[in-house]
Amino acid sequence: MSELGISRHRARERALEIMYEASIKDRPILDVVKDLSIHPDEYVLALVTSSFDHRARADELIAEFSIDWPLERIALVDRLVMTMAIGEMLMGDGPPKAVILDEAVELAKVYSTDASPKFVNGVLSSIAEHILD
Repeated sequence: MSELGISRHRARERALEIMYEASIKDRPILDVVKDLSIHPDEYVLALVTSSFDHRARADELIAEFSIDWPLERIALVDRLVMTMAIGEMLMGDGPPKAVILDEAVELAKVYSTDASPKFVNGVLSSIAEHILD
């Protein structure tokens, strides 16, 4: 993995942590960012901001493409990973679709259940075809 790839992977992990904290504490994500003792790097902020800006659209897409899985039944981490990936897909200068999907699956492998990577990949692959092609 390139230096940029490693840096962006770490940024995605940090963004996921921030999104998780905001969800668990039921606080606005931008307030969580503002209260951090160490200001996150530029790509973390871009991910968090895009995820926040596109959260309603992400919820609609996840609900539409997670067949037979209502949004409220999807594990929080899986939902956050997919929301972040959708936000990244909708960024004007985001990385290629394949990179976003691979990174989302990797995050699901590390931070969620054994079944999550396959679920996240399936839902996001359908969403990516819908919004990017």
